[in-house]
Amino acid sequence: MNIKEQITDLIKKAVIDLGISEVDIPAFTLEHPDEMSHGDFATNVALMLSKPLKKSPVQIAKEIVEILNKNKISEVDKIEMAGPGFINFYLSPSYFMGEVKKILNKKELYGQNDILKKQKTIIEYTDPNPFKEFHIGHLMSNSIGEAVSRIIEAFGSKIIRVSYGGDVGLHVAKSIYAVLEQESRISEVKKNSPKEQLTFWAKSYVEGSTAYENNPEAKAEIDTLNKVIFDKSDEHINKLYEWGREISIEHFQEVFKRLGTHFAHNFWESEVITDALKAVDEGLQKNILEKSQGAVIFKGENYGLHTRVFVNSKGVPTYEAKELGLGVKKMELYDFDSSIVITGNEQDDYFKVLLTVIGLLRPKVKDKTVHIGHGMLRFATGKMSSRKGNIITGISLLDQVKEIILEKMKDRDFTSEEKELMAEMISVGAIKYSVLKQVAGSDIIFDFDKSLSFEGDSGPYLQYACVRAKSILEKAEKEGIKANMNSEQKAEVGELPKLLIRFPEIVERAGKEYAPHYLAIYLTELASAFSSFYAQEIVVDKNDPKSPYKVALTQAFSIVMKNGLNLLGIKVPEKM
Repeated sequence: MNIKEQITDLIKKAVIDLGISEVDIPAFTLEHPDEMSHGDFATNVALMLSKPLKKSPVQIAKEIVEILNKNKISEVDKIEMAGPGFINFYLSPSYFMGEVKKILNKKELYGQNDILKKQKTIIEYTDPNPFKEFHIGHLMSNSIGEAVSRIIEAFGSKIIRVSYGGDVGLHVAKSIYAVLEQESRISEVKKNSPKEQLTFWAKSYVEGSTAYENNPEAKAEIDTLNKVIFDKSDEHINKLYEWGREISIEHFQEVFKRLGTHFAHNFWESEVITDALKAVDEGLQKNILEKSQGAVIFKGENYGLHTRVFVNSKGVPTYEAKELGLGVKKMELYDFDSSIVITGNEQDDYFKVLLTVIGLLRPKVKDKTVHIGHGMLRFATGKMSSRKGNIITGISLLDQVKEIILEKMKDRDFTSEEKELMAEMISVGAIKYSVLKQVAGSDIIFDFDKSLSFEGDSGPYLQYACVRAKSILEKAEKEGIKANMNSEQKAEVGELPKLLIRFPEIVERAGKEYAPHYLAIYLTELASAFSSFYAQEIVVDKNDPKSPYKVALTQAFSIVMKNGLNLLGIKVPEKM
């Protein structure tokens, strides 16, 4: 039982002593006050009991404090009433010292728990489509998905990372249609670099999309071509298809490597078609789906949703059907305890329909599935679209940010290899932090200056705080000063140790709510507290008896910050 649970238990016992039965205890809160001077925990229980006890919150608070002080545990130093009836708890210095020792002992394991021990979680994210660019929306999905994966992994769950891409469908037909329009160039393009071939396919998708929207004849040809691709009935088309698909997948693997993600399985739409058609047939037999004008649909209006097509009039399964097949196939392959799917929030309504259908067909799969919708990553020009071609690709954004970092480091005394490695880590960290500091459903305006700042609320700021701590610890080692938490060496408990020991609590909340932003915000506050500590204290000083304690705090900070950044998927350079 952690300290928060212990205090909560004490409060409940005190409330029972006042004459409230255990079943009637209201849902009170026990939170950290905004100001640390107001204590380490505060509860509103007296305000919640005012009506049932027919007393003022102040009077109730006084009575509860009196009971609590009689049963006070050693970890609590002081309990007092505050304001209109709040009760504040101040933890003892020895408690904080003991908790910091835990950080030093557990090291990289600090912050982990066993809440999901022996469970299996499959997490789907990123989901780029071959024949189209890996755009910045995929960077956003990857950042959130990788962070959620690592946080849930810290709960003891086995994590299976998967991605799902559309390698069949109308977008493929649009791309191949445009390639066929410039068939005389194909042999020449194939001699080019993979990057140039990828650009050729991306431009072809844009051209095919434009033709589909503006040219009725082209639209008809593309619809027919979509069926040909699905049936694999034309050898020449098949060869073009394999070429475009292979170039795209090679590119995706390059981006995944840079982002630090390794997927256990890359699902493709072509892989789940058989499962999709079986699920559709089952849906028809159970009257969950129905035929309409040659197509197969789900009448969503009957469930307060909207109608979706699962098989079109040409007999080709749609995204909906293939997603249905994917859900079934995931369970067959991995027999998961929970499944998390992360996509842009533009698909929120789509997933409401999809999960309703899955629930009707496979209730257990639906009950174990959670969909997380994230916002869009935008610039000043607004939303981007691969269909229109006005996008910044994932690689181009990574490279652009990296180039800015390299420019900033051009006069620094590092080798070119060191600069390259640092710039890569800093650029990825800057982008990931910009995404992860926001609530998942929010849109993000990416600001280059703020995202690359070394002074607060940025990935580089957190990385630099880690590097600074490492430098202090190296200096302490040279001076022969070892970290020590002995009572005779301890200083007054300040903001830094109080924040440090909240790390497991923050990790737990971030995991339970699938919300990495709690962790990102916490790490920024922690880095700020360390910066203040470092500015006010001479940490390494042989003549200061408190120096071992300060070194211990610095080491604890380094451990927590590295652990936290690792959970966010952000690496820390050796130097900055």
